Amino acid sequence: MNYTTSEENYLKAIFHLQSAEGKVTTTAVAEQLHTRPASVTDMMKKLNAKKLLNYKPYYGFSLSAEGKRIALLVVRRHRLWEYFLSEKLKFGWNEVHSFAEELEHVSSRELTDRLDAYLGYPAFDPHGDPIPDSKGRIKTITSISLLQLALNQPAVVCRVTNQTAELLELLQHKQIGIGTRVEVKKHFDFDHSLEVRIKQQTVNISEQLARNIFVK
Repeated sequence: MNYTTSEENYLKAIFHLQSAEGKVTTTAVAEQLHTRPASVTDMMKKLNAKKLLNYKPYYGFSLSAEGKRIALLVVRRHRLWEYFLSEKLKFGWNEVHSFAEELEHVSSRELTDRLDAYLGYPAFDPHGDPIPDSKGRIKTITSISLLQLALNQPAVVCRVTNQTAELLELLQHKQIGIGTRVEVKKHFDFDHSLEVRIKQQTVNISEQLARNIFVK
């Protein structure tokens, strides 16, 4: 069965919210997709009728097994296209998301699988998010936020959770990317910012920025 772009966007948004928070609410989806709660409620009824959701009004909802399968296909296509755009076409990691938002809806299974093979079956996208394989399986790695990293403990950046162009541009300016080696040298009590050693130099990282940088 084919699904509309809007349906796929909703399923993907619910998947991300469910992964982070468990129970998903109409309000959370509305905020994620920048739409009205009433519009979300209408779509929830449609997705529920197609057996893609487990939905109870006023109690939140979650993806059914089939809904999760479709969401993972969309996530897989999105992250593969981000990897392709970054690695093969040399777009910056702050540029690939918007293009991948469009390309993720090209739903040919053969195209997706050939793209995966052409890229060498990458496990992670340019922001460190895991790429589901052809069977929907996702690799997991144990990581902590930079805020949780102990002083003088060497670590490697493995993921960035906030992937807005503005935040990624700031990281690029500070020469921080996936694979960058970091070491926290000092915590400042006043604003909870950090002094971090990167590439033989020290930079100041705000609490807000550090919260979105994950290391292993």
